[in-house]
This record gives sequence, structure tokens and C-alpha cells, in this order.
Amino acid sequence: MFAEIITIGDEILIGQIIDTNSAFIAQELNKIGVSVYQITSVQDEKIHILEALKEAESRADIIIMTGGLGPTKDDITKHTLCEYFNDSLVESPEVLAHVEAIFRKHLGIPLLEVNRNQALVLSKAVVLHNEFGTAPGMWIENEGKAFVSLPGVPFEMKNLITSKVIPRIIKEFKRPYIVHKTIVTYGIGESSLADKIASVEDNLPSIVKLAYLPSLGSVRLRLTAKGSDSELISSAVNTQAEKIKALIGDLVYGEEGDEPLESVIAQLLTKKGMTLGTAESFTGGKIAQQITSMPGASAYYKGSIVSYATEAKIELLKVSRATIDQFSVVSAEVALEMATNLRKILKTDFAIATTGNAGPTKGDSNAEVGTVFIAIVSPKAEVVEEFHMGSQRERIVQKSVNKAFEMLQKEILKF
Repeated sequence: MFAEIITIGDEILIGQIIDTNSAFIAQELNKIGVSVYQITSVQDEKIHILEALKEAESRADIIIMTGGLGPTKDDITKHTLCEYFNDSLVESPEVLAHVEAIFRKHLGIPLLEVNRNQALVLSKAVVLHNEFGTAPGMWIENEGKAFVSLPGVPFEMKNLITSKVIPRIIKEFKRPYIVHKTIVTYGIGESSLADKIASVEDNLPSIVKLAYLPSLGSVRLRLTAKGSDSELISSAVNTQAEKIKALIGDLVYGEEGDEPLESVIAQLLTKKGMTLGTAESFTGGKIAQQITSMPGASAYYKGSIVSYATEAKIELLKVSRATIDQFSVVSAEVALEMATNLRKILKTDFAIATTGNAGPTKGDSNAEVGTVFIAIVSPKAEVVEEFHMGSQRERIVQKSVNKAFEMLQKEILKF
């Protein structure tokens, strides 16, 4: 069974916003055995929408559209759908009452006439109540196929997908089973990983597919099987996953669906009653940001000193000027002093420190762009490692953040 996703709006095509809606919808469809055949973005223009609908209908069983449902004249999706289905718009009393309530409760003003248009829906449509906004979703069936029109606002769309659209698809369509298992690895490149698991990959059963999904500092291995027998395909995927783990067990962090590494670290520190601080240079506070994005971080995270400039390292972190003069600001010795001194300043159990050259110029050090030193200091050990993270600034920073978490997890597990 196939679905297609159509996003409507000039703002996507000019790069003003990023289309995150399609990724979310595709993930939710995949969970219930619906494969996405194609994702299309079109202008908020009648002829483009009509063409996209016609092409999608020729290939897919379910067509899901997002965007173009606002009250203003440039939002033409509903009128275009009327033309496509030879239908007309009618006013929904339920939607009108909902829109009026929103204006009364949240805006404190009478309903504007232009917003009254939000209550207009196709006469053939099943209205999908949008509790978080004024634009309702619509489910339209035509010749055995389902067309779903949803607002483009992400949190409104997500609620409608999970609470209305997915349950209706499950109820009305017979779907195959799809089983995914994604193994997350750290500390190895894609080609090296492929070499290690070649014996498994070369002998996969025909119903199991393997994909490599590299990202900064990690590679995900996604095993997929599809079929009518859920037990058979689950068994096949699990068997191959165990074979892969047997070959690369020391490189496996977890499986997709597991928490991000900073969440695992949060759980470890909380369970052990231990604390953490960070001293960041070229990473500019990104380690701290990812740590504090975890709920309850205040229980174990004491804070950060972002000492971007050399003088800040000396004044705030008390790094010796002599150490900097002798070894340079981008060095193992400076990283170690940063972590050691921060641990004393904040009185933490663990401290992370980063110093490096993310480019594009060499700055206060002669170290090549991409040279990075990460230090972890704990009551049991002082660990500092040198890395060469390439030449692209954003990649250097994020790869270093990921590596810092990987190193920290290893040190926490020693307690």
C-alpha cells in the first residue's frame, strides 16, 4: 500500500521554512505499514495543485496534503479541491462554533468575516476536528482512494495525524506489516562498518533490506522487512540484527527509539547521584544546550563556562598562560587544564572540556582546521583525546559534541 504526501505553499519552495511535516507524516505512516511513494512540494497555485493531485492519485492509495488552508485569498487549496472533485463548499456549524470560541476565548474579539471562511468545507468531506487551530482537516474518499487535507501548522498537523488520520487509515485499509530495527553505532565510519559486517550483509534473506544512515559521528544501520506474516518478518529482522551486533558489539550504542546519548547520560548521572559541568571553547555552548534540553537537568548539571577567547580561558578557567605559550591554546594540555579547573570551580564529579579549531581560519593557534581536543575529568581518571574532524565548521562542532558525549558515557560507566 502506497501513500503520497503533497506540501502546498510558496514558503517551502523559496526556503523560507523547512518542510518537517512530510518527515513526520512519513514516519507515522511507516509505523502502520503504509509506504510513502513520493513527496511533492508545490506552489499555492491551482494548476500545480491539480497536477500534483492527478499524478499522486495514479500511484497511491492515500494522498495527504498539508498547507494552503488559511482564511486569506492566497490560500486556495479548498477551492482547488472543489474543482478536482466537482464539489462545493458548505459551512460547517461545528467548525464555525469552534472558530468563534477561539476568537472569543483567546483573542477577545468578535469573529472576523474573513475567518468565517475557515468553517467552509467540501460537502463530500468528513471533517477532522482541529482542536488546536481554526483550519479543520478534511477526509475525502474518491473511487476507493483517500485524500486528506490538513493545515500546515506543524503542531496542528501532528495532532490530526495521530488522533484522526492514522486511526482512520487503520480502520479502513488492509495494510501489510513493516518491521524496522535500527542499530545505532558510534566511533566508526560507514565504509569501515560495511567491511566489518560484510559477511551478514552478503547473506541477508530476500525479505530483509539493510540501509546505512550516516550522520555526524555515528552510523545507523536500518534493517527492514515487509510482508503479511508479522511473526516471520519480525523473526527475520531480529535474527539479522543479532548477527550484526555479534560482529560490532563494542561499537553499538543502542537501537533507534532509544533516547539520545545525552538522555542516557542524564539517567546515569541521576541514578548515581553524580554531577557534571562543561568548559567549552569552539563548541560554543552546544554541549550545554543539548544537556539542558533534557527534563530534570538541574539535578545533575551544574553549569558551563564558554571560554571562546584565549583570555577567557586564562581569566575564567584559570588556565596557565605558560601552558598556552608552550603547547598552544589548541592542545591536550589546555583541554585537560580546562576540565580540571572547571571541576574545581563548579565542584562537580565530571567535567567536559573542548578546545579546537573549527575554522575557517586558524585563530589563536597554528593547529590545522578540524583539530579538536576533548578532555573528561572525573574522580577516577583524566582522559584527553585528539581528533581530526574534517574541514567544514558545522560538522566539526557537531561531531565534537557527539564525541564528547560518547567519551563521557564511557567514563560514567566506570563507576
